[in-house]
Amino acid sequence: MAQALYRKWRPQTFDEVSGQEHVLQTLRNAIASGRIAHAYLFSGPRGTGKTTMARLLAKAVNCTNPDLSARPDNTCAICTAIADGRMLDLVELDAASNRGIDEIRDLRDKINFAPGQSRYKVYIIDEVHMLTEPAFNALLKTLEEPPPHAIFVLATTDPQKVPATIVSRCQPFGFRRLTLGEISSRLQHLVDEEGLTAEAGALTLIARQATGSMRDAVSLLDQLAAGGADITLDRAQTALGAGSLRWVSDVLDALGHVDAAGGLNAINHAIDSGADARQFARQIVEQLRAVMLIKLGEGRLIDLSNEQRSQFEAQAARLELDRLTRAIKLFNQAASDLRGGWQPQLPLELALIESLQQPTVATVVTAAVPVVRHAPQPAAKPHPVVEQHQSSMTAPVQPVTQAPALPAESVHTVGAAFS
Repeated sequence: MAQALYRKWRPQTFDEVSGQEHVLQTLRNAIASGRIAHAYLFSGPRGTGKTTMARLLAKAVNCTNPDLSARPDNTCAICTAIADGRMLDLVELDAASNRGIDEIRDLRDKINFAPGQSRYKVYIIDEVHMLTEPAFNALLKTLEEPPPHAIFVLATTDPQKVPATIVSRCQPFGFRRLTLGEISSRLQHLVDEEGLTAEAGALTLIARQATGSMRDAVSLLDQLAAGGADITLDRAQTALGAGSLRWVSDVLDALGHVDAAGGLNAINHAIDSGADARQFARQIVEQLRAVMLIKLGEGRLIDLSNEQRSQFEAQAARLELDRLTRAIKLFNQAASDLRGGWQPQLPLELALIESLQQPTVATVVTAAVPVVRHAPQPAAKPHPVVEQHQSSMTAPVQPVTQAPALPAESVHTVGAAFS
């Protein structure tokens, strides 16, 4: 059975790792100086090299090469055993499927045994945030007082769920998403090694689809390689469900020229040609973002060819900034609305029409109570009680009569005055 490309071409030395220079440099210095920690926490998005780096660390700390800076050399018996999966002193635990306290207790009971083949026993716990609270408590005691021959590497895509008591006992390393250039360069290397041919545009499309994950990018390349050794942009767009970039540009041109009919025509042609609606919406958002950055003078933040950059600059000159930002929000929302929609082009069409409309100015209401204006009323006669008070020194006390009820118009007038 053929081996998947992402497994076949998993980096076996530090030099083969793409990106994550901040992690590489720190680990290399620690190994060269012998300052190896007993626990590490690798966190970051999926497919960015956390487990790969953990295995390379297990190789490096046990490598027998006398030159510390050359470890791991991937030639000694220890490195070869780890690469082939024969090293008993390297224990990998998937916390997503072994998340209970019993698994951690079993690990804790065996950790005190000395390593059989190597210098250190390395425990890699993947997706560590999936452990239960009792399991974390059991692991905490082991991390507090580990035996000198044990090293823990905890990997997670959700570090917020890892208790602070666990994090405080580890050296944390944050893995970043890989850039478009780093992924494209690695894909080109794999294409050359596998004897394939691929258009530069196809590799760029794969890199964009991977959204910073090297493993996802290599898996997509493997999928396209299964359909033929010649990987073209058209075949990549068809296989990956990506709409033609020409239709995306037509939608942006329609926004710039305020051409609703042209934009609707481009959307429907893309969907009718078999493009995935959600992916088409993502492509529109991605190009809108690039145009926005160019309009703001930050075009250096995006990786574009000369032809694409000139095209995006022309679109940026035609599109106002408020329409750009509104279109990005609307098409981004359309991509979310397309999850369960029965008519795929409808959210895209609505996003286009709303982007072309001018925003309405909201009317500000300043009064909490409506003001009712009436004709001025004649002055009321003095209240009987007031008259009685004024003449109490000279006239006898008169019985108090009930105050007359105010007319309805007066009530409204008073309410309006206090509002």
